[in-house]
Amino acid sequence: MKTWMKFTFVLCLLGAQVAHGQTDKKQASNKAKPKVRILATGGTIAGAQMSKDEYGYKSGTFSVDNLIAAVPTMKDIADLTGEQVANIGSQDMNDEVWLKLSKRINEVLKSKDVDAVVITHGTDTMEETAYFLNLVVKSDKPVVLVGSMRPATAVSADGPANLYNAVAVASDPRAKGRGVLVVMNDEIHNARNVEKVNTINVEAFASPERGPEGLVNTGKIAWSEPSTKKHTSKSEFNIEKTDKLPRVDIFYAYANMAPDIIEAAVKAGAKGVVIAGVGDGNMTEATLKTLERLHKEGLLVVRSSRVPIGPVLRNSEVDDDKMGFVASGEFNPAKSRVLAMLALTKTNDPKKVQEMFNTY
Repeated sequence: MKTWMKFTFVLCLLGAQVAHGQTDKKQASNKAKPKVRILATGGTIAGAQMSKDEYGYKSGTFSVDNLIAAVPTMKDIADLTGEQVANIGSQDMNDEVWLKLSKRINEVLKSKDVDAVVITHGTDTMEETAYFLNLVVKSDKPVVLVGSMRPATAVSADGPANLYNAVAVASDPRAKGRGVLVVMNDEIHNARNVEKVNTINVEAFASPERGPEGLVNTGKIAWSEPSTKKHTSKSEFNIEKTDKLPRVDIFYAYANMAPDIIEAAVKAGAKGVVIAGVGDGNMTEATLKTLERLHKEGLLVVRSSRVPIGPVLRNSEVDDDKMGFVASGEFNPAKSRVLAMLALTKTNDPKKVQEMFNTY
């Protein structure tokens, strides 16, 4: 590793020590610390700049042991162990890693020696991974995803503080039973609600429809009301014997949208499609008619929206009942795709899938 990279990483380490050096060690020693397993998948939080003079960086440069070592005060609040499940930028996250990660989480959480899991992850697809895990993890123990917007070697890297806060949230008994959570920039978000809303700012995540599930600063937590939707141990989805997920594609709607690309996806093996529609999940008349026909041939069709805020209402401007479509409600296209994939492991009946969208 280049000298300047090592030096910058040490600075991050020292900064984390100063920021969190006020931990009350005497109080922590009076009770058994929770046992937290950190599962690393790569991402910006483990990234290093290719050059100190350039913005670009390589994801997954540092290992899980490096990340733990960079924030030594985490050991004051939890007994930590770590393992590397993957080492990729989250733009390359895929079904294979999702299945591997979820099965490993379920295995780890069965152990009496693990009280919670923290997952380090790239931010690009973090909301999708979090929601997938929210539907397939079979435990009420805390599961927390965390990442960073700046690589570990950057000036004012946000990874160490985010990771410290994630471990603090996972260690809090009040996190149990809340489903999968995402901790970024001093906020706690429910996996169902969280979205990435900024390309480069550290304030990159929000829950536009329902707001954050809590706030966390230097490990101090203020919780709000938990989600009432089904998740984790109450979810009907089980991937323990699954080695492949059904293909579901997303199509962005626009003026003069043509349906031929959708037909090409179906010929290529798509079992479902999500339309990131204009407005309230709308699309051109030609696309509607094509999708109605393809549904009759067995295709699952979900209407979502390219608009960032607001639900897609059932039977509002499109006759979903007649056409056999599913309305996504609050889910954006990415989350809609995740739920549609898991729904297709059980059924392609739009009425049953719509109930899943209402339930989860």
